[in-house]
Amino acid sequence: MPLCLGEMGAVFILLILNLFLINCENNNIPTTLEGPFKPVTIPLDKSFRGHAIDLPETDRRVQRIVKGFEPEQISITLSSAYDSVWISWITGEFQTGENIKPMNHKTVGSVVHYGKLRKPLLHKVTGQSLVYSQLYPFEGLKNYTSGIIHHVRLTGLEPYTLYYYRCGDPSMAAMSDIYSFKTMPVSSRKNYPRRIAVVGDLGLTYNSTSTIDHLSSNKPDLILMVGDLCYANLYLTNGTGSDCYSCSFPDTPIHETYQPRWDYWGRFMQPLISKVPIMMVQGNHEIEEQAENQTFASYTSRFAFPNKESGSSSTFYYSFNAGGVHFIVLGGYVAYNKSDDQFNWLEKDLASVNREVTPWLVATWHPPWYTTYTAHYREAECMKVAMEELLYKYKVDIVFNGHVHAYERSNRVYNYTLDPCGPVYISIGDGGNREKMSIKHADDPGYCPEPSTTPDQFMGGFCAYNFTSGPAAGKFCWDRQPEYSAYRETSFGHGILEVKNETHALWTWHRNQDMYNKAGDQIYIVREPERCPVEKKVNELGGIDKFKNVTLSLAGLINNEFGLI
Repeated sequence: MPLCLGEMGAVFILLILNLFLINCENNNIPTTLEGPFKPVTIPLDKSFRGHAIDLPETDRRVQRIVKGFEPEQISITLSSAYDSVWISWITGEFQTGENIKPMNHKTVGSVVHYGKLRKPLLHKVTGQSLVYSQLYPFEGLKNYTSGIIHHVRLTGLEPYTLYYYRCGDPSMAAMSDIYSFKTMPVSSRKNYPRRIAVVGDLGLTYNSTSTIDHLSSNKPDLILMVGDLCYANLYLTNGTGSDCYSCSFPDTPIHETYQPRWDYWGRFMQPLISKVPIMMVQGNHEIEEQAENQTFASYTSRFAFPNKESGSSSTFYYSFNAGGVHFIVLGGYVAYNKSDDQFNWLEKDLASVNREVTPWLVATWHPPWYTTYTAHYREAECMKVAMEELLYKYKVDIVFNGHVHAYERSNRVYNYTLDPCGPVYISIGDGGNREKMSIKHADDPGYCPEPSTTPDQFMGGFCAYNFTSGPAAGKFCWDRQPEYSAYRETSFGHGILEVKNETHALWTWHRNQDMYNKAGDQIYIVREPERCPVEKKVNELGGIDKFKNVTLSLAGLINNEFGLI
């Protein structure tokens, strides 16, 4: 339906106000429009080492404080759209030992009471429950079976609305306290969550507690956890841990884990993720091999994933909307080639995105494609070879990764070449885990890894060959910081994404050693849909596109004349 003159005037006034607001807030913050930027490396501050020691089980923040079958480890996960969320929790105590018997999950109900008023909570919904086990077929190793894990999906919710809830089993007087959460705004090019926190490779150390303190102070509406949560696989089943499992325990018959660390992590995180939704990404530390070649048992059991709602058959890859942002979560440790389910799902999901409704397209997975650190350098090259062209075709705006224990932001890049239509890649695996920081760069003299050592051991394959063009032609590594690497620094921290409108998003990286509100790295990431168009589907065409072209042209005129941004 064509817009009337009054509507056009109102939209135009809003556009002008938006430009003024961005200008006032800018304060000389750079934008990607000014790029590509000259590569910057911030030297390691050797005086800052943090406190990379795991919290002991005696720490009050990881101890079980509930009684009987009262809920603990409560968390919220988004569904694929604003009108639905998942509430998850655990009841009962885990067991460890050689001969253990799993609890009967049917003995405790999965119930959530919720509503827009704190009292009374007028709505009730039930869900499902399960118990998982981590079993080792070797004498002397301790097995583990979890408490009862509950997942309940709330539907029919209103957008950007505060809801209160309690979870548990009212039939046995085992209900939680009352918590609250806020739903996402309705998907539209005008609506966005206020702040989205991004953190990776968190662990459960004193550094981790600093990261979460800083993150919480920024009051996010949503948390994106880009893999490697509690690092239970740095431990033997008897609870003995190490910063380097393979260094300390080279002769174990299987890579052991100490599963209670998952429970400690859930308890530590509950004050935050019982009120702020958290979206999970699989990391290599979640693989956790056990009997009968099972993997990822804890990860897939403890958390809810909107994979079915987003048309995916796997919890390792799914998508969801948060206002005008469409997020795609991919699995770096599950088959991703063009003949595999993940690739086919990704292609369908990308093709279904309406950029008039969700202008921003953000992808995330754990192992980075564009890292210049020696650790994990070109490790995920086979995934990059399989999927990069597809992400570029649909003009993904931003990619978040973890895995490398440092911070790095790229210029816009595609196929190792500067490209104004390529995504901005951000590696943020600096959450604070007990493994060592990533310090050395592949372009440092003597630190370019041997190519045969780079492929991921779990996924296998070899795709990383010498570069055939550009400044590094004929070499496996650059001899200086690559031009696609805009900024890199070794430090612990987290990031905040603030999407301002359909073209501008403010990205801020915060270091743990700084004050809460200080920026270590900050930039406006700017979309250029006119310069980098996405092929539109037939049902997206119409009068609104013509009007949008007019307003975008007017915005360009205003910018040229007045220099607002």
